[in-house]
Amino acid sequence: MKISRILQMALIVNFLFGASVMLADDEKPAAATEEQAASSDQEALFKKFEETLSGSKLVGSFTVIGKEGPLREEEYSITKISKLPKGDYWLFTARIKYGDHDLTVPLPLEVKWSGDTPVITLTDFTIPALGTFTSRVLIYNDKYAGTWTHGKVGGHLFGKIVKLDDKDADEVGEAK
Repeated sequence: MKISRILQMALIVNFLFGASVMLADDEKPAAATEEQAASSDQEALFKKFEETLSGSKLVGSFTVIGKEGPLREEEYSITKISKLPKGDYWLFTARIKYGDHDLTVPLPLEVKWSGDTPVITLTDFTIPALGTFTSRVLIYNDKYAGTWTHGKVGGHLFGKIVKLDDKDADEVGEAK
């Protein structure tokens, strides 16, 4: 009888051990599938972001904190963006009209993601001939919104994203 009980216990242990090994084996493909899905989702988000901003204009307004009055207009033309190989950086080729300046520059900018929403992030970022800026700008549904700081001045910005027409694209290519 003792042998029978020992045999039963051994069978139960073998069964439980075998089941746990089978479950662990089943989890590996599921984990791999989840990683592939996450990678695929990320690739889709990256592609949508690139398509939204490449060949586009951010057209909107900005405020200056402490200076009341009508909103000021702003416009940034983006010829192309592309994901850089390292980290969260993207290369933006953008035309910036700011004061007396009108130049097209390549800008390696950090983009963080909040779920499906990209946030362009600059912290003490120097743009040649323009100065140093800190900004957070989120992009969603063909709109943008955020905050900016330049020295001791700062405010908010917001607007819509529109595709460049042929004339705009030619002008962006000429402004260098």
